[in-house]
Amino acid sequence: MKRSILLLSISIWFLTNSLYAQSIIQQAEKLSPTSLGLVIYSDDIETVWNALRLANFSKKQGDTVNIFLLGKGVELENLIKESKEIDEELELFLKDGSSIMGCGTCLKSRNNNEPQTCKLSSLKDLYELIRENDIVLTF
Repeated sequence: MKRSILLLSISIWFLTNSLYAQSIIQQAEKLSPTSLGLVIYSDDIETVWNALRLANFSKKQGDTVNIFLLGKGVELENLIKESKEIDEELELFLKDGSSIMGCGTCLKSRNNNEPQTCKLSSLKDLYELIRENDIVLTF
């Protein structure tokens, strides 16, 4: 009798754990899209590459992604020349009409008045990116 109760208890435990695990997986699969703001202020190749990889992955998950280049981040155009991987990730990000904003003051201080990879933007644009996105990450 005790053995039957023990076996029944173990069976119920496995069943409930299995159902619980399935519900967690289903919840993870049902994550609703969100909006992501990425502020890239680095000119480190690996850091920028990972930021762009995250941006592209997030877009594939259905998220909206906005990128703002700040400080050394506006040197992205130079990094494209140095890294094929960054160029590929950037092309993938821009392919569907997405755009990248770049700090106008930072660009002008580097004598880049006509950037090719981003549009001249302002502190107001950065502020709006921060206010309008659910998640903001800096790289």
